[in-house]
Amino acid sequence: MSESPTQFGHADAVINLLPLPVILVGKDGRLTEANSAAEDFLEMSRSMLRRTRIEDILPFGSPILGLVAAARREGGTFNEYRVDIGGPRLGPERIVDVFVAPAEEGEVLILLQEKTIAEKIDRQLTHRGAARSISAMGSMLAHEIKNPLSGIRGAAQLLETSVSEEDRALTRLICDEADRIVSLVDRFETFSDGRPIPMAPVNIHEVLEHVKRLALSGFARHIRIVETYDPSLPPVFANRDQLVQVFLNLVKNAAEAVGIDQNDAEIELTTAFRPGVRMAVPGTQARVALPLEFCVKDNGPGVPSDLMRNLFDPFVTTKASGTGLGLALVAKIVGDHGGIVECDSLPRRTIFRILMPMHGGRSPDRDVGMQR
Repeated sequence: MSESPTQFGHADAVINLLPLPVILVGKDGRLTEANSAAEDFLEMSRSMLRRTRIEDILPFGSPILGLVAAARREGGTFNEYRVDIGGPRLGPERIVDVFVAPAEEGEVLILLQEKTIAEKIDRQLTHRGAARSISAMGSMLAHEIKNPLSGIRGAAQLLETSVSEEDRALTRLICDEADRIVSLVDRFETFSDGRPIPMAPVNIHEVLEHVKRLALSGFARHIRIVETYDPSLPPVFANRDQLVQVFLNLVKNAAEAVGIDQNDAEIELTTAFRPGVRMAVPGTQARVALPLEFCVKDNGPGVPSDLMRNLFDPFVTTKASGTGLGLALVAKIVGDHGGIVECDSLPRRTIFRILMPMHGGRSPDRDVGMQR
C-alpha cells in the first residue's frame, strides 16, 4: 500500500523511515503529509490521505482533535496516553499514545504509538526478567533446601525403626512431605541449569504431532484437537525435547481451561510464517528475525484480566493445586531459544503465541517491521 519514499513536506525526510505513524495536519484540518507507517496504520495511501480531513479518520469528539487545536493555539507540545481511536474507520479498540507538536506554517505534527505493541514489548522484558529471577531462585533453593531435607528424611527413617506403630504414621508423613518438597525443588533446578542447550534444525510439525498424540492418549481424551499448519514452514533451530516440554505444557493448560464439561471443547494448533518481528540480541547491535509463529488456541473461559500482566511469573496460577511454575518454564525455554511468548485472551478465545527464529537465524529480505 505504501508509496515510494518522497520528500516529507516541511519535516525531515528521515521521518518517513520511522516505524511509528506520523501525519501532518494543515490549518484547514486536511492531512498534508503522512509517512509510510501512517499509510499502513490508517490503511490509506498517501495520495488518499491528502484528500482527507483529520475529523474523517478519528471518532467524533476524539481528544486528539483538542490536542491539535491546543498545539496550534499555544505553540507547545502535548501528549496523551491510552487514547482509543477505534471506530467504524479504524476498527474497534485501537489504543494509542499520542504526541502532538506544532510545525511550520500552522501545521501540526501527530505521532501515534499503538499501545498494544508497546505493552507486548514491555511484557517480553517482564517475562525475561521473571526467567532470570527464577533461575537465581532455583539455584538458591537447590543448595539451601535439598541438603537439609536429606538429613531430615534420613533422621525420620531412623526414628521409624524405634517408635510405635502409631508414631510411625508421623515419621512416614515427614518422609512424604520431604519428598514432595524435593520434587518441587527439582523443578526449580531446571531453571538454574546454565549449560548450553544442544540445538539442531527441528521440524515443528513433528513436535506438535507428538504432543497431540500424548494429549489425546491422556489428559485431552475428551477434547477435539485440530491443526492449521503451514506445510512450507522451514525448520526451527531448537532443542526438540524442550520444545515438546513447552507445547505439552501449553496444551495441558488449554485442556484444563476448557474442562471436561464443555461440549464443544476444542484446542487448535497452528503454525505460520509471520515476517515483521525483529529482536535485539543482548550485548550486540545485531537483531534477529522471529518469523516462525506457533500458536496453541482454546475456546475456554479465558485468562482472568488481573493475571495477564504477570502470567509468566513464577507462582502465578488459577489452579487450586497448581505451583505456577509451568508458564514460567515455558517463558524460560522460549527465551533461551531466542524467541518470545505472548498470550492474548478473551472468553472462548485464548491464544498462546510463540515467535522464534528459523534455522540459521535469518529470514527473507521481506522480513521488515517491528523492532525492539
